[in-house]
Amino acid sequence: MTTAATTHFFPLGPSLRLAALGLLAAVIAGGALLQRAPDPVFLPDMADRPVLFPDGRALYVQRHEVTITEWARCVAQDACALSVRARADQDPATTPATGLSYIDVQEYIAWINDAARHEFRLPTAGEWHVMAASVLPEEPDPIFKDPSLTWASAYLTEGAAPRTLKPQGSFTTSPEGIADLDGSVWEWTQECYAGASDGLDPSRCPAFFVGGEHVAAMSYLVRDPARGGCAVGTPPAHLGMRLVSDDPI
Repeated sequence: MTTAATTHFFPLGPSLRLAALGLLAAVIAGGALLQRAPDPVFLPDMADRPVLFPDGRALYVQRHEVTITEWARCVAQDACALSVRARADQDPATTPATGLSYIDVQEYIAWINDAARHEFRLPTAGEWHVMAASVLPEEPDPIFKDPSLTWASAYLTEGAAPRTLKPQGSFTTSPEGIADLDGSVWEWTQECYAGASDGLDPSRCPAFFVGGEHVAAMSYLVRDPARGGCAVGTPPAHLGMRLVSDDPI
């Protein structure tokens, strides 16, 4: 005679139910993390080593400035409004994207963070100075302490860096592997130049510092520094960007 198997169900007590729910949540969270792993297709090429600060903090820096080809991917996905084109004699894959305003740069950062699934940002002015310390003069002569006069300083010390836009790798590389910080492209930082109004909300900031041969303050709307801003003397040659991250990739 065949006897049917009997299935016994033992209800879980409150503590076991909580443990099971916790395990389920961990599995779901783990799956979400796997789905949100960085996408190598969109990850930028980072420098060989991070920049280390006296407090032990590490900053991971893009090896080169964002190129025209990289910028075009943002435009192709309708995330960046400004179209940047290379001249006939330029290779877009190795030519920095320039003519960028602070607003343009923020569009790119929002896009790359979503596409690459990794958090990137602009450096602060102080971080940029540390990044470039090994490739820039320690103290140009004459030097103006007031950042609003740095273009006047550049006017009197003009000639150290060529103003022609050149392909990546045309200038000095830092010990960490960061290229062209002393080149002809001034790079936007996230630090507001608020003048007398310290602590101004960045969304309401009228100007931000840009880093290059000298540090200058630039209106957030300016794309061509030769035609905009409130400069004294010779303005920066080109406005571009370089990404940094607080976390390794």
